[in-house]
Amino acid sequence: MLQLSDLSAIKSDSLAGIFLAEVAISSFHGGISLCRKARVPHSLQLDRLCWMVKAQVLYFAIKTLKETGYENVYDAIEKPLQLAQTAAVLEILHGLVGLVRSPVSATLPQIGSRLFLTWGILYSFPEVRSHLLVSSLVISWSITEIIRYSFFGLKEALGFAPSWHLWLRYSSFLLLYPTGISSEVGLIYLALPHIKTSEMYSVRMPNSLNFSFDYFYATILVLAIYVPGTNSIDLSLRTYPMNLFDSDL
Repeated sequence: MLQLSDLSAIKSDSLAGIFLAEVAISSFHGGISLCRKARVPHSLQLDRLCWMVKAQVLYFAIKTLKETGYENVYDAIEKPLQLAQTAAVLEILHGLVGLVRSPVSATLPQIGSRLFLTWGILYSFPEVRSHLLVSSLVISWSITEIIRYSFFGLKEALGFAPSWHLWLRYSSFLLLYPTGISSEVGLIYLALPHIKTSEMYSVRMPNSLNFSFDYFYATILVLAIYVPGTNSIDLSLRTYPMNLFDSDL
């Protein structure tokens, strides 16, 4: 549970900061907690947080592209991007415990890959942050998630979503999914030489655990998994019945 002392790290002009400040203050007075006593469902709080932070990411990405170029996009969106992608882990937990009906089999690889890009590539290897693919990545992610979380939020809050929103939710992936995946794969590929030379996160023997791990080859394995993983998610999005989409919360 957030404490009032945590607010010092939150910028007052940040959309994410405004939301977290609101939750912290309510939590301090016993109004909101991450349990049954919450005034609104936890999943709705997550939808609201992710929507607001993704909107902030999109705004700053486009603003930076226009004003200073793609080389500076990552610096402008780093913190809200990390917050949004890390908070999305709760969506997997919600699926596991039955708070939402979204299939974990589709949610897990998608969120897992985004966490890997956010922390395992962009955060860990600054050499790739100034590439154009960072802009296409965060814009594709942000638009997709703004549509998705606003759709889920409307369904949970009101019990329905407009038909145009339903269409947008399950049609926009035809453009945004390929651009997002291409950007992910491209950035991982660009990071490979830096992963190899730095040996970051690799564990060499001998050591007390008698264990070795090579982050470079693990990353290559991740790239290899992208092909069947991408086909699986794409197939589920294309063939999953629309009437089930309408009730996936």
